[in-house]
Amino acid sequence: MQIRPGEVADSVAIAALLTELGYPVTPDFVIHSLQRQLTHADAAILVAIEQDAIVGFISLHFIPQLALPGDFCRISYFCVDPAARGQGVGAALETVASDLAWARGCDRIEVHCHSRRAQAHRFYYRQGYVESPKYLVKPAPP
Repeated sequence: MQIRPGEVADSVAIAALLTELGYPVTPDFVIHSLQRQLTHADAAILVAIEQDAIVGFISLHFIPQLALPGDFCRISYFCVDPAARGQGVGAALETVASDLAWARGCDRIEVHCHSRRAQAHRFYYRQGYVESPKYLVKPAPP
């Protein structure tokens, strides 16, 4: 397996994985999003490749902290192709993402994962994540 930074050319595969994750998007939509993220100094996308096919990706954002030293890293999207789950793809992506976060001076990695994603919670616990007690969201007005 190879893990490398994401590219605009990965938009079809990433769109399919986002759709699998429950975010039905088109490759054209993802191209625009990727272009923005790939030029943002505080964002990163990594893809996992097996046999010339993208089998997973992780999207990261690095956020400066005001009251603590270092930044923190937030996983915004993370998906492994269902056919590749249980083969170490997610763990490999998470390890490279963690290494990147620590190299950037982050003091933690956060992920917000909906309560319906029980399988994902088990994965994160195996990777050493602990539960944070509360997460609040304010949606944009319609």
